[in-house]
Amino acid sequence: MTDLSFTEEQRDCLQELINVAMGLASDKLARFLNTFVHLQVPAIGLVNAAEIPEQFRGQYQGLNSSMISLGFFGDGGLRGETILLYQLENAGKIAALLGYDDDATSEAEMLTDISSILTTTFLNGLAEQLDNSFSYAAPRIISSRDNDFISKLEQTAFHWQLALKVDIRYELTDYSFDCNMILLIPGEAVLKLKAILDNVLAEF
Repeated sequence: MTDLSFTEEQRDCLQELINVAMGLASDKLARFLNTFVHLQVPAIGLVNAAEIPEQFRGQYQGLNSSMISLGFFGDGGLRGETILLYQLENAGKIAALLGYDDDATSEAEMLTDISSILTTTFLNGLAEQLDNSFSYAAPRIISSRDNDFISKLEQTAFHWQLALKVDIRYELTDYSFDCNMILLIPGEAVLKLKAILDNVLAEF
């Protein structure tokens, strides 16, 4: 069986690259919303990807939340998916701040705009450090208020066996609004990522 685990040096390197990309994304969001964005240290680990939809269902089905997924594809087989999970208790205040109407369509537009800022800024920053470039699929929005929430979760790209899972949390200090960003990279792409990290480490 192919070893997908990271050495301590590879993990530390990946952690630093993710920290830099997180900082770029949070700075852009802070400027967009004119507020401070608080970051927590991301959690990194290998997971059984097939279990993720069930975890999401247990955590979010009964809450007022939305999920936006975005697939990305890089050079040399590096690919994956980002998932942004929003708690929507105070989303109306941010919508009003940004000039969106108070309706479901405007809420979806706002979340898509924020997702675009966070995901593309983060991924572009990560790709640049990896000497790579990413292209993106169209985003998909899934709401916990949707009657098909469970089936739509199961249709997302969790058909991989193992995946690298990175959990990132963004919190806005001036508003009761936060989101979790999850970066998923399938097993075969993890092997490519490990080789790239070795190249980055060799340059130091």
